[in-house]
Formats: sequence, structure tokens, C-alpha cells
Amino acid sequence: MKTRHVWIALLVFATCDDVLHWTRSVAYEIGFVVLITRLDTDTGIRERTSFVLIGCERSDQYKAKKKDLEKTITGSRKCGCPFKLRVKPVVEGKGWMVKLMCGSHNHELVKSLVGHPYVGRLTKDEKIIIADITKSMVKPRNILLTLKEHDVNSYTTIRQVYNARNVYRSSIRGNNTKMQQLMKLLEWDQYIHWHRLKDEDVVCDIF
Repeated sequence: MKTRHVWIALLVFATCDDVLHWTRSVAYEIGFVVLITRLDTDTGIRERTSFVLIGCERSDQYKAKKKDLEKTITGSRKCGCPFKLRVKPVVEGKGWMVKLMCGSHNHELVKSLVGHPYVGRLTKDEKIIIADITKSMVKPRNILLTLKEHDVNSYTTIRQVYNARNVYRSSIRGNNTKMQQLMKLLEWDQYIHWHRLKDEDVVCDIF
């Protein structure tokens, strides 16, 4: 099944980042995700300029990392979608030109991208926000509301917030186990506490 949408055949932007931002926002509104499928930098070779190819996330075909002796049934988002945009510097060197190579898809477009692993990924600033308010014992659902207030178009889900909290806590704990970290914090904050060990290294009671 082919799905075709109207895209302007030729546009010019100030920077390549502006191109990516515009392309992603339009694609999200329509119902699909775009990725950089090829990035070619200027190598100094004559008649060869930098260019970027932007395609649908479902372009290309799934390639197994290694050959199995027996065929296994696996799921993949890749289905060889032909949608493609070509981005390259204009001749005068001022700005980037976007050219539509193929504006059709061979798959159905989604109605909502909420929960999509790529679209809902956290930015560096959002990870910092989560780390800061996690220190204040804010609940995950309230952390998600805070993120939505900062970006009304955010596709982040509660699961991604939980994952980010776990990553942050693991980074603070380091190589310590959860019990070792608890004992460390009890000493650090000077709590009056008592514990009993089993087999010299297993805490069986703590008060």
C-alpha cells in the first residue's frame, strides 16, 4: 500500500539543523518518523560536496547481525519505505537546499506517536530536570507533568521517566548494591541506626 503526501519540492534553510527540525516536526504531524540515512561530509575531492539524505525510519530492510543455522521469526520496523529527502549546501554557500526525492510511503501512517521510542526520547535538558526533581522525591507522574509543561508537544511517556530515574539513581550508587548505598546514606546523614548481619556480609535486620 502506498501513502502519498504533498511536500514542497524545493526549500532553502539557513542551517542543516533548521532542516532537520522542520522535517521532523512536519513528519510527526503527518504520522511518521524521519532519520538521517546517510551523511557525507566535504572530503576536498573535486566536484563532491557535502550532503545529507533523510528518510523514513522504516526505510531499508532488516539485516541480521549474524547468520543463524536455523531461521528465526523476528519483528522489524524496516519495510523498505522509499520516502527520501536530499539536503545539500546551495551553490553560493549560503544556506541548505532541500529536494524531495520520493514523497510516498509503502506502509500505513500512525495516528499517534506517543510511546514511540525515538520520538519520545529525552533530551539532555530533560534528563537534567528529571535528575534535579528526583532528588526532591517528586513522583514520576508529577515529573512527567513538569516535562509536559516545558514542552507541550512532548511525546515522552511515564515509562521513559521511570527508566531515566533508574539510570540516574544507578549513576549515583555506582558499584554499590542498594543495601550498601542505604548504609552509606545512613552514615552520611548521621542517622541513629542498628543492623544485624548473617554470614558476615548479609544484612538480615535493620532498625
